[in-house]
Amino acid sequence: CWFLPSVGVWCRGLFTDYKEACREVVVGSWERPIKASIYASLLGGTWACFYTRPDQQAFEATLLDCSGQLGLLSPWIRNGTSDGHVQSLGKLRNEGRLHVLSLGILALAYQADYDPDATLYEAQCSNLSIPWRELHERVLDVGFVGRWWVLQSKMKDYDVNEEQFKDLPADMQATSAPSVQEVETSERLHKESWLPLTVEKEEEEEETETNVTDRKEEESQIQALKEEQIQA
Repeated sequence: CWFLPSVGVWCRGLFTDYKEACREVVVGSWERPIKASIYASLLGGTWACFYTRPDQQAFEATLLDCSGQLGLLSPWIRNGTSDGHVQSLGKLRNEGRLHVLSLGILALAYQADYDPDATLYEAQCSNLSIPWRELHERVLDVGFVGRWWVLQSKMKDYDVNEEQFKDLPADMQATSAPSVQEVETSERLHKESWLPLTVEKEEEEEETETNVTDRKEEESQIQALKEEQIQA
């Protein structure tokens, strides 16, 4: 076996090269900690983006979840933008034209012309597939760090139908957050509404009203007697 010594020399040289490279990395990190931290952060961020990159199964699960949220609402209070976007994506999914392309740290959801399982010549011919220069026109969503950003933005305020408020005055269409004083007042009134009513307070109020009524009657009687004496 004449080649065994050469293989041993090659393995020894490879080990020496890796050892020297690791030593240079450690020495360089010790001498330039800021630069090493930046490189480590970039590598860690890239790995995290790659690890959390969503796939087609995650996109379909998110789409079904959004469709279920809209399905629980009445058609009169659904947001038109959210409902239309989810309906269009659901139609493409049912037709088999919704696909997800992985690009390493992110994923792109795009629409195709045909279902890949269809037996049509246009669907099976590789020369008629979507060219790369037209892919940006077919992109529907971007998957990054575990989220589908376009779908999430379309689902914002999905339970608010803006068409219901278009006939209102401009000052009533927009709402502002309450101030701290208004919030404290509302909380105080809410807490007071749960307090039990005291019977003693009600009795004192009734006695006060009775005393006022009796005093007024006595004053009216005295005034009447004075008028009779004056007339006599």
